[in-house]
Amino acid sequence: MNTPIYSFQGRPIVSEHAGITVTRVGPNLGAEITGVDLRRPISDEVRDAIEEALAENELIILRNQDISSDSLMDFGRRFGELTVHPFAPRDENVSALIKFRNDETNPPFRTDVWHSDETFRKEPPKATILVAKEVPAIGGDTMFASMSAAFDGLSDRMQQFISGLEAIHDFKPFRELFDDSEEDRKNVMRWEQLYPPAVHPVVRMHPVTGRKVLFVNPQFTVAIKNMDERESKSLLDILFQQAQIPEYQFRHHWAPHTLIMWDNRSTQHYAVNDYFPQRRYMERVTIKGGPVTGIERADPENVRKAIRRTAGRPRYAHGKPQAPITPETKV
Repeated sequence: MNTPIYSFQGRPIVSEHAGITVTRVGPNLGAEITGVDLRRPISDEVRDAIEEALAENELIILRNQDISSDSLMDFGRRFGELTVHPFAPRDENVSALIKFRNDETNPPFRTDVWHSDETFRKEPPKATILVAKEVPAIGGDTMFASMSAAFDGLSDRMQQFISGLEAIHDFKPFRELFDDSEEDRKNVMRWEQLYPPAVHPVVRMHPVTGRKVLFVNPQFTVAIKNMDERESKSLLDILFQQAQIPEYQFRHHWAPHTLIMWDNRSTQHYAVNDYFPQRRYMERVTIKGGPVTGIERADPENVRKAIRRTAGRPRYAHGKPQAPITPETKV
């Protein structure tokens, strides 16, 4: 029988800071926070503890938070300036508040693609906060992937190759919102002036943890800068697949009044579109980020060695498997 595990990869499973408890729920990302009621203002100490837990775990979950839209925005502002998504269905009176009301009359739009939020911006968001108001009876989960773990999972050679490369990001999914009319073409041109293609490092350095993060996603990344189109597509296809590896993922099952906050600098997410036409109502705020800092081309002598290479041959509990001796195999 398995014995209780109190730490994993050098980090405790349960820790306490400023009166709150942080319990890890996934090997590579995800932690639940208890001991805080977001209906009331939080102290600076609690804010700092939550921000530390976010950077360390990349995704945090707070359950039973029956909060108003104002409380959600107040909580978000404790971590930075709230930003306005240019294309999302925001509140008519409060532009920073996004309301996702999806049902049989309003299906979700392009959320079932792995992505980091708004990487088409010069400075993508730091973090995103989402709270469930109404959830479907079945389905409607959100999946997350640790892109720091995804980078670590690449081979030494690939890590060296992509370090120092840059990628071009564009608001391409939202171009589908416009048709081919002259008015819409002019509208798209105005959006292109506001949000020209952004260039970000393929591997970014997390500003808090210092971890290296694979920073390309299939929703917004369109090409590797200064690379042949065929080469760029092939490389991006390989890198996009890193988010699809189950070991790097965490799947969140929603319940009413659950609030989650993810680090947009180190994660990607995918809203599973399996609940339509059931109703799903969520509210969201996004926190302003800063410049995306890349890394220099890796020195092969200093690159982290892959786990299989440092661990040597795998151990097999029953010894080395022996081939049967037959006239055909006798040597």
